[in-house]
Amino acid sequence: MDSIRKRRVFALLSVLALLTWLVYCAVNPVTKKRELMLLSESDEIGLGKQTDQQVMETYGLYPDEKLTNYVRQTGISMGKISHRPGLNYQFKVLDTPVINAFAVPGGFIYVTRGILAYLNNEAELAGVLGHEIGHVTARHSAQQYTKATLAQLGMGLGMAVSETFRKYAGLANFGVSMLFLKYSRDNENQADALGVEYSSKAGYDAKHMANFFETLERLNPSSDRSGLPSWFSTHPNPPDRIKNVRTNAKKWQAKLRNKTFVINRDAYLKSLDGLIYGEDPRQGYVAANMFYHPTMRFQFPIPHGWKTNNTPSQVQMFTEKQDAVILFATSNASTPAEAASQFIRNTKATVKTNDAMRINGMTAQRVRANITTEKAILGVQSLFIQKDNTIFAFHGYCEHTQFDQYAPLFNKTMTQFNRLSDPSKINVKPAKIRIKKATRPIVLKNLLKRWHVPENQLENVAIMNGMKLTDTVPANTLLKVPEK
Repeated sequence: MDSIRKRRVFALLSVLALLTWLVYCAVNPVTKKRELMLLSESDEIGLGKQTDQQVMETYGLYPDEKLTNYVRQTGISMGKISHRPGLNYQFKVLDTPVINAFAVPGGFIYVTRGILAYLNNEAELAGVLGHEIGHVTARHSAQQYTKATLAQLGMGLGMAVSETFRKYAGLANFGVSMLFLKYSRDNENQADALGVEYSSKAGYDAKHMANFFETLERLNPSSDRSGLPSWFSTHPNPPDRIKNVRTNAKKWQAKLRNKTFVINRDAYLKSLDGLIYGEDPRQGYVAANMFYHPTMRFQFPIPHGWKTNNTPSQVQMFTEKQDAVILFATSNASTPAEAASQFIRNTKATVKTNDAMRINGMTAQRVRANITTEKAILGVQSLFIQKDNTIFAFHGYCEHTQFDQYAPLFNKTMTQFNRLSDPSKINVKPAKIRIKKATRPIVLKNLLKRWHVPENQLENVAIMNGMKLTDTVPANTLLKVPEK
């Protein structure tokens, strides 16, 4: 290419780059700086609504309107004084024991019942909600979406799930993509600073936000038991986080010297009385390599050595290497044959066999096929079973070259689906948090033993209360204790 043509092409590309910058660059509400952004505010809200629907379908709301209102009112007070007060912030409590809080674009803020169990006062709750509001006001999720789109990652599961396991994501609605995008340490530091600012302006003692981070450091929960990642899976822990939060809190309290900074410990703890703690077996549980669902009255075996994630909408079983997965969910079809046809049509599967059969007296349809994705050719066995008025669907996936290896395991799990009638497996109850009061000064360990807390749970209950077992509990102190 001659020099004149090169200059013309360069000039054209420069103009196009400038136009792109003008169209897609937006002023960040917090920093007031221009940044590349593929989402307008209306797009952001639309994406948030779409993601919110997925979150509700996947994880479900915790059915306690009084507790939800408590969380909502705490959050709204900070949303109104944030850098984006015009957003319609929505605060929801998810019915999962995973310890997490997160935000999606457009002002949708979620806390899990798991994280509420480990907070110890309203000021800590305000700090967590303020932190998540900060992610929204600084448009961190929208930035992540932009980076992912530009990197051609699309709305996949990000880097929180292995490359192998990601191949199955689009086939059976595994997870909610926005929740697996990790924030940078800079994002975390900025969200911490905003959380301190918003909670301080709302009248809370923001130093208690640091206390909760200390609790998290002691606990350091994993996400092995749920499809929802834990706090540490999505929120990297920046160096000096706790020190910086306390320093910023002191600065804001000095600026707002006419404010009264509240903690509200007893009111918060009383709002938790009766909160379900840990896994709720009524939503399904695993015992001795068998999955039981007491409410819907069914059971099926889990392959030996496989891991299990149970969410309200789906059970996910996968190998240690994540090179094979079985997904179990309900179908909206009216018959097993219709469900099979829908699956074949939606996945564009190349069918090998498609057979009607009966499984433990129930009508069923089994499909074996190959499915071509962007990542690989997958071998799949699906089984659609009608139990009463519900169609249940199993999907077993692996590389097509490994299908013969995994097909017997797929078949064993699926064909042993059966009705659950054992009262001992049906009449199970979850643990619940009970709020108790120390009647006199006493060492925490001795008090918990007096309350019959098992030896192997003593340390965790101490962490839950933001204390150490050697601490002396003052008289009339309220404490959280899980009981069945």
